[in-house]
Amino acid sequence: MIWENVIQCKDNIIKMLNNTCTEYQEEGITHFEKDGWISRTWRNENIRRAHVNVVDARKTKGLLLCHICVFPELNNNGPIYGFDMIAGENKITGAFHDFSSLYNKPHPLTDWFIESTKQYRPSKPRELPEWARAIFSPGMIAAGNIQEEKELKQMYTMAEDNLGHYLANIDQFGNTEDDVKGGQNFYCSKQRENPHNPRVMQSLGLTTEEVASFIDQHLFPIVQ
Repeated sequence: MIWENVIQCKDNIIKMLNNTCTEYQEEGITHFEKDGWISRTWRNENIRRAHVNVVDARKTKGLLLCHICVFPELNNNGPIYGFDMIAGENKITGAFHDFSSLYNKPHPLTDWFIESTKQYRPSKPRELPEWARAIFSPGMIAAGNIQEEKELKQMYTMAEDNLGHYLANIDQFGNTEDDVKGGQNFYCSKQRENPHNPRVMQSLGLTTEEVASFIDQHLFPIVQ
C-alpha cells in the first residue's frame, strides 16, 4: 500500500505538469536512463524548470524514491516548490515538503503554504540540519516513519493540492527586480550540501563521478 500510494502521487503530479507545462529533455540526462530511474523536466512561461526524479529500487534495495522540484522563471520571485519521499515497503522513512522563498524571505505564496499546512503535524517530525534551515521556510514539513495510511494520504494529498495552487498562482509574481537568479542558486548550493543524496545514489549503483554529475547538472543545477 505504501509503494502504491507513492506511485499514484507521482503519476498525479506528472499529469498536472503535463496539463500545465511542456516537457523537454535536458542535455546529458539519457546517461541516467537506467532500470527503475525516471528523470523528466517541464517548463512554461512562468516555470523555468520542473523536475521529477523517481528511483524505483523496490526489487534490489526495497526502496522507492520520489523527488519533485519546481523553479519559477528568473523574472519571478515566487518560491521554489519541493516535495520528496523515501519509501520502504512498510513505511515512509522520510517526507519533505516546502514552498522555499528566495533567501528565506517572506513571500505571499510561502505565507499561504504555511497557513494551509499548519493543521498537519507529523507523527514523527525530523529535525532539520543547518544547511536546510538556511533555505526552508518556517512551515517546512519534515516527517519520518509514516506507517499509517491516513497520515500517508494526508501527506501526498497535501503535496498534490499545493502544487495545483502553486501552478495556478505563480504567474502573479513575475516582472520582479529581486535577485531571483542568486536566490535560486543559493537554494541549489545549499541543497548540494545534503550528504544524504550522494550516499543514497551510490547505494543505488551510481559511481562517485555519476553522482556528482547528476546532482550538479540535473538535481540542483546552478544557473550560469
